[in-house]
Amino acid sequence: MYDAFSSDYDRFVDWPSRLAVELPFIEQQLQMQNSRRVLDAACGTGMHAIALAQRGYAVAGADLSTGMIERARLNAADAGADVRFETAGFGELAQTFGSGSFDALLCLGNSLPHLLTPGDITAALADFAACLQPGGLLLVQNRNFDEVIAHHERWMEPQAHWEGDKEWLFLRFYDFDRDGLLSFNIVTLRRQGKDTWTQHVSSTRLLPLRQVELSAALSAAGFKTMTCYGNMAGASFDPETSGNLVVAAK
Repeated sequence: MYDAFSSDYDRFVDWPSRLAVELPFIEQQLQMQNSRRVLDAACGTGMHAIALAQRGYAVAGADLSTGMIERARLNAADAGADVRFETAGFGELAQTFGSGSFDALLCLGNSLPHLLTPGDITAALADFAACLQPGGLLLVQNRNFDEVIAHHERWMEPQAHWEGDKEWLFLRFYDFDRDGLLSFNIVTLRRQGKDTWTQHVSSTRLLPLRQVELSAALSAAGFKTMTCYGNMAGASFDPETSGNLVVAAK
């Protein structure tokens, strides 16, 4: 799904607006732990990693999608940012970059729920821990699936993008599958001028990790001093109303 979506991902995300909100919170978390060496796991097109590198952090990025990593390297070259990007998924990070190589690890953008079993989550968190120095920071951003499940919330806010007379619309929704997983669907609509819309639908599956499940898995992996937030601006977490579940753990 993400190889195919990599060419449109930076159209889908309004990066100036997103980074303006998220970077102050991320830097606050990094500075609280005096973190300078940062790994962005599931980095996508690399925009968080590039922004942190431009602020003086030593940053690397990894993603399972070859298409995303290719786009991230192009973005870094365009920005003149020195970031090492590698194609590597959860469970391969310590092997790729070396154990204890980082002071902080970011796992943003609802990436962790792409692992579909508790065993896969356990292995990924152990890999995260292996990448970090003792006392290192882990920052995870997921959808707040407590709220999604409680309200059977299928649809997310549409996104739009324009380039000259070209227009993109992105629609996202969940299917609640009988096995307890979710199917995450993205409908991409494109047109030029007043031409007919073309459409493409892509899907992947997600494990709807609730707050209590993620906290227990983090504890089992050796993470402590966990703080939960409701978004990437540092709001308090409310399982009934927050859009995100953001966990900072050491």
